[in-house]
Amino acid sequence: MPLLLRAASPCADRGDDPGEEAMVSSAPGRWGRWLILPAASAVVLMVLIGVEPAAACYQRVFSFGDSLADTGNFRFYYGNNSGEPALRPPYGETFFRRATGRFSNGRLILDFIADTMGLPFVPPYLSGHRAEDFASGANFAVGGATALSPEFFRDRGFNIGDGRPHLDKEMNWFRDLLDLLCPGGRSGIANHLYSAIFYILIQNPVYCTGCSDMMGQSLFLVGEIGGNDYNLPLLSKVPIEKIRSFTPSVVAKISSTVTELIGLGAKTLVVPGNLPIGCVPRYLSIFKSDNKEDYEPESGCLRWMNEFSQYHNKLLMEELEKLRKVHPGVSIIYADYYGAAMEIFLYPERFGIEKPLVACCGGEGTYGVAPTAACGYGEYKVCDNPDKYGSWDGFHPSEAAYKAIAMGLLRGTYTQPSIASTTNSCPKLTDLGSSVEYKRRGTVLHFTAVEQVIGWVLFYLLSS
Repeated sequence: MPLLLRAASPCADRGDDPGEEAMVSSAPGRWGRWLILPAASAVVLMVLIGVEPAAACYQRVFSFGDSLADTGNFRFYYGNNSGEPALRPPYGETFFRRATGRFSNGRLILDFIADTMGLPFVPPYLSGHRAEDFASGANFAVGGATALSPEFFRDRGFNIGDGRPHLDKEMNWFRDLLDLLCPGGRSGIANHLYSAIFYILIQNPVYCTGCSDMMGQSLFLVGEIGGNDYNLPLLSKVPIEKIRSFTPSVVAKISSTVTELIGLGAKTLVVPGNLPIGCVPRYLSIFKSDNKEDYEPESGCLRWMNEFSQYHNKLLMEELEKLRKVHPGVSIIYADYYGAAMEIFLYPERFGIEKPLVACCGGEGTYGVAPTAACGYGEYKVCDNPDKYGSWDGFHPSEAAYKAIAMGLLRGTYTQPSIASTTNSCPKLTDLGSSVEYKRRGTVLHFTAVEQVIGWVLFYLLSS
């Protein structure tokens, strides 16, 4: 039986199907056969030198999504004159003391995750131009982004705007960034030579890529995304039954994005579900009902809307379980945003929140929103202490709520499996109470310059 070696990630050319892996095969020549034993010994030595456990605390974070994760891309995508209030005060006032393009008064879930990993806040992709601008990763999320393309909705008689960003566009940006961070890493001739060498020696394909180390040592946050695929038709009073018919397509798009990232070498992906939209102040105001049965008695949230969020999350969890079976060497983590957020609405006192269903910044009314005023529009008002509110502007959580959700994820309470199970050296995760044993997921081959020379020599000898 040939020696089985596992590389960090497949070598897939950009134009190929993400599920396919490029492989170069060959057979040893007459002289090469006599060299198999010593050559194999050399490979064993290289493996002993290069084997390491999977990445420790992550070196980069790459994020995809919408306004729940946007750290500034909206400003660059639409421009400062777009009229979006998130680009000016009072947005950002709590932590940054200025508007940063985040759709909240302060930090987002992504910011708390990066901080826990010991990284700077993840920069918006559209703000950078050089590789060094993305030393800690990149954020591709844009406020208003959808999972599905505008064409999908147009074909179904619903216009969301042709220029609206969506997951495919964000993935295009990510591929462009890969070319910047590791040019030629996925299609260079050296990669094909390495694959040929190891196939010759051990009769088993080993895939490698110039981006493998970076991808394997990065954390990918794929979402939250899909909320706007539902928000836009909901606000246009499209029947919930019709919106429900979009959900399998939304989940399929998230799944295909995860699959493509895995094909490019991603090893650890966090895929969030949707928040409980029945607890959003704007929806509580728009769909206000006199029927008590429409509300959850414990939380005061709209029952039918939360049931819709649960439907989306159920389909997503089922899809992720399928992906885990197809990719057993990859950590695919479901982030239960719904469960983490519901703690705020059920037990607000645990987080120091006094008004979980009320917007801090907005208008008059039971939920802090009004038809004629919204945060940054009209005669809006801002509360004295945003930390006491679950919502910032009626649609987006406050920093206090984002922090509560993030801590639930980072502690492992609302992630399946725990993020801590993917790393063996992240002190802040340990401090947060994560106690999941680190699981070694295989070895990663790292080739030094000397080892590469040895590989080239072996390739030449075996091909003679």
